[in-house]
Amino acid sequence: MKKVITSIRNPLIKKILTLQEKPRERRREEQIIIEGVREISQAVTAGFTLTTLLHCPDIFSEENVAQLISDTRTSCDIIEISRDVFNRLAYRQDSGGMIGCAHYLKKTLSSLDLSQNPLMLVLESVEKPGNLGAILRTADAASLSAVIICDAQTDLYNPNTIRASLGTIFTNQIVVASSTETISWLRENKIVSFATALSGKTGYHEADFSQSAAIIMGSEAEGLSDQWLKNADLLIKIPMLGKVDSLNVSASAAIVIFEAMRQRGFNIFHHPL
Repeated sequence: MKKVITSIRNPLIKKILTLQEKPRERRREEQIIIEGVREISQAVTAGFTLTTLLHCPDIFSEENVAQLISDTRTSCDIIEISRDVFNRLAYRQDSGGMIGCAHYLKKTLSSLDLSQNPLMLVLESVEKPGNLGAILRTADAASLSAVIICDAQTDLYNPNTIRASLGTIFTNQIVVASSTETISWLRENKIVSFATALSGKTGYHEADFSQSAAIIMGSEAEGLSDQWLKNADLLIKIPMLGKVDSLNVSASAAIVIFEAMRQRGFNIFHHPL
């Protein structure tokens, strides 16, 4: 019998709303909410296991649901929801009438599968989900080997992060770790760390990113901590010629990442998901 939900008071809908709004519940349940056909497909391709798929037939037909299930070779509870329920759950207007619940994957530093000459990004204490999502889009565009998030101030699976990333949160190798762990791991793996800082004496374009490298970026408000400034192999800076002394962290990340790509001849770095 087809499952249909028409009330936002339904227990499952209440649970999904709680998972959307409360990072603690996402961590406790080890589940995330994924909105959008493209994002759901990317998550399943990356190895995330769907537990529930909600679709609004006014927007996304049963035939399209069946095709998505076939394309992703997944099996889960499929539930039809009314437009009113979908509108209550949806964070965006263009998500295609589809919302999924999935168990999330936990990667560790030791589980990262790196290329011979990796280029990666380390983010310390980034606070804004939108900035994190935008940075993940850049990381995907550059096909970085990995993104390491240290001492996170925002939940990786915040719905706004997923939305801003356009699903690239599922196409990047991402690890959440402490700064202490990450500094040790970089040294053990002979990966040179380039930390962006106002106190840097070397322009980002003068750094040698052709070697195994990690670009280190700090929070929007505070920049990098003393721990990173003291332990990085080289402090680099983006020259600022106007009245302000800093850029948005996502803009800074894009500038440095694509300089590194330029130095490497814009090679494609393959990493298994």
